[in-house]
Order: sequence, then structure tokens, then C-alpha cells
Amino acid sequence: MALTMTRMGDVLAGIHSTWEFDTDSVLIRFERGIRTPKLFQVLGERRIPYEALSSVDLTPGTRKGTVVLHAVPRPGADPLLEAAAGQLRQAADPYRLVLPGERETLADYYATELRSALGPLADEDADQYLVAAPAAPLQFKAFDGKVSFDGKVVSFRWFWTGASSAKWKAGDQSFPVSELADVEWRSPEIAGGHLRLLRRGPDGAPRDHEGPADQDPAAVVFGLGYGLVHESLPLAASVLEAVRAAEPIVTDRLDGSRRRGNPADIANRIRHLGELHASGLLTDEEFTAKKTELLAEL
Repeated sequence: MALTMTRMGDVLAGIHSTWEFDTDSVLIRFERGIRTPKLFQVLGERRIPYEALSSVDLTPGTRKGTVVLHAVPRPGADPLLEAAAGQLRQAADPYRLVLPGERETLADYYATELRSALGPLADEDADQYLVAAPAAPLQFKAFDGKVSFDGKVVSFRWFWTGASSAKWKAGDQSFPVSELADVEWRSPEIAGGHLRLLRRGPDGAPRDHEGPADQDPAAVVFGLGYGLVHESLPLAASVLEAVRAAEPIVTDRLDGSRRRGNPADIANRIRHLGELHASGLLTDEEFTAKKTELLAEL
């Protein structure tokens, strides 16, 4: 549904970010000030389709004299929030726009307009990502190794000062996204913070963990000053998006036959693949192969 906003040129400026409203999406631009959460600075900007949203709320802010316009995404619509799994501090939630209290009336107007633009599936989980993850290449330093992701392969390079003997024995590791089933991110702000790659088993389901994260060659551990949220979470989200794009077609569990897909859903999935292809996350061959598989579901 198209928006009819006309105030302030369809721009709502708040503390740390500005929301620019379009007919089908809102572009969130984050500031780069000293007080701006570092995750926001790394994200830079994010375009959020209205179909990715579940609800919109306007509530008093935690700071006196502020209000918060909060858009809640549909579960499964944003790889960044899926990777975060509820571990982000409230102040680092990219869907919160904090505004001075004197702008409450204006904020209420935009909240009402946003609610009117929510899609017909707002109450349902999204079956595909509708918001783009941070683009590769990405990298960060964990306590026991350096992690890098080029869009196709996740690489771990161990540090002799932090890696366990089990990891040294296994050697440096490289994991093509086609071999992965999921990504597990535990915030460095929580005890036991780590990034773990879950490899795909013969049935396509994630394999069991190979022991604790400090012993698992498919995981890196965080620590004081290592794997910071603004460094490790964007990479985890980017890997997760690539893993989902590389997932094989689901077959019927009873007879092994392919499930016929919804044409509109398949069209959306092909469009999403095209975006990944255009951004360099999929090669020409991978894009063609996945597109062929999707068309075969019709």
C-alpha cells in the first residue's frame, strides 16, 4: 500500500538516525556521531520494505523528554535480527527511532501512516529475507582467531596466543556456505560469547556441535575486546543470508517428491536471488542453478 505522507518531505529526523519514507519502504540512515551506537555506524543505512514489518508502536522513551517510534519486523524478515536472536541491547535496536518529546504529535502521524502501509501478511512469519544483510566482504578478530567472509566462504585463521590445541591440530578452516545449515551467534556481551557455524548433515539438518566452542574448529570464541557486536553480528547476518540462499529445495518427507510452490512466493524468491546475484553474493552459475530449481517447483 502506498503512503500519502507529505510532512517534512517525508523525512523524520531523530536521535542517532533519520527515517526517509517512500511509497513501499523506509530508508533508515544512521548517524556517525560519537554517541551513536557503533552497530548503527557500521550499518550506515538500511532499507526496510513495509512488507517486512509486523507492527509499529509509539511509546515514551527511557530518557526523560523523549518518545520512541518502534517498528517491529516480522520474524524471519531480517537476517540481522535473526542472527541476533533477541540478544541486542535496546539501545542498539536499529528499528527504534528516538525523538524529542516535542515531536510526539508528528511521530504519532508517521506511526499511523506506517500502520496503514503494513502488508497483508504482517501477522505471519516471513518465508524469506526481505531486508538485506550487511554486504561481504567482512571480517573481525575473535579471541582465538580471525574470521573473514567473502560472500562464498567463511574462513578461520587461528591465533597461536588464543586457539586451543584442538583447533591447532585441525588447522585453519574454510567453510563454503553450501556446506552450512545455520549460524549461531552468542553476543560477546554475554558469558560464553562465540560464533559457531553449523554444518549440514546428509539429511540437510545441522550436525551436532563438536564440543564447546573453544574446542570446535567450526567456531571462534569472543572475549574482552574481541568479537564486538558491531564487528561480529554483521558478519553472522551476512553468512546467514548466504546460507539461506544456498539451501536446497525442500522435498516431501513421505514420498520424496517435490512440493509445488506458490507462484507469487517463487517470484519473490527469484527476485531475492537476483538481488544477491547483483550484489556479488552468488555467481552466474549459482544464480542460474537456483533459479532453475525454483522454476521447477511451479
